[in-house]
Amino acid sequence: MKKSIFLSVSLLTLLSSTAFAVKPPGHGSQGMMSAPAPAAETGEALSGKVLETMNSGGYSYVHLQKKNSDKVWVAIPESPVKAGTQISFQPGMEMRNFESKSLKRTFDSVIFSGGVLGAPAATAASSDPKKEQGSSPGSKGAAAPKAEKISVTKATGSNAATVEGAHINSAKLDKKKVVIKGKVVKVSAGIMGKNWIHIQDGTGTQAKGTHNLVCTSSEMATVGDVITVSGTLAKDRDFGSGYRYDVIVENATFKK
Repeated sequence: MKKSIFLSVSLLTLLSSTAFAVKPPGHGSQGMMSAPAPAAETGEALSGKVLETMNSGGYSYVHLQKKNSDKVWVAIPESPVKAGTQISFQPGMEMRNFESKSLKRTFDSVIFSGGVLGAPAATAASSDPKKEQGSSPGSKGAAAPKAEKISVTKATGSNAATVEGAHINSAKLDKKKVVIKGKVVKVSAGIMGKNWIHIQDGTGTQAKGTHNLVCTSSEMATVGDVITVSGTLAKDRDFGSGYRYDVIVENATFKK
């Protein structure tokens, strides 16, 4: 796993061009159905007694009983950890309703930590969470495939763009307000305290990853709706933990 995946981020952080959309692959939901709850950043080290441990998918999953008797699951890059030992882990990022593909198990909550306190940094040999789960919410790995027979007229107004145009002209439009019209093809609700809406308008290609655009918003949209999105375009946006986007529209508002 790349070291950056385990860096704490100030937001969180569920699928962008090629992310958990409605839910990530492996969860198998669409539209307005329930989605993973927002993840949260842990601000302090995790210390306690190891109750059990298992290695899978490049991770060591550690069931930890903290000093206050609370029990938590912690995932770290695969490391030798023995049941019965007292141990401390680096602060990490909590992922709720996390499905481990390799374990064929869904955890109510897993804290992804950089590793044992005082241990050497993890190497890239460990897999990252989005590969273990299938794709991270709203990340590039979970972008909706290009839908058939979508043809949406381009929005009008200042910095109006098509979905493909937003990708092609991302350097020019970076940090600017944009207006883009498209059909909602995928929704991830309540990820990082936001809703992640995927839109397509028929432009762009799946091969180049220019067919799909992710928008984050406090508002909600429904799969199948044609909406006009207004928000700030960001180029090369990296939220950490596998949430990286070549192009994304943030703080979006929607009009039908």
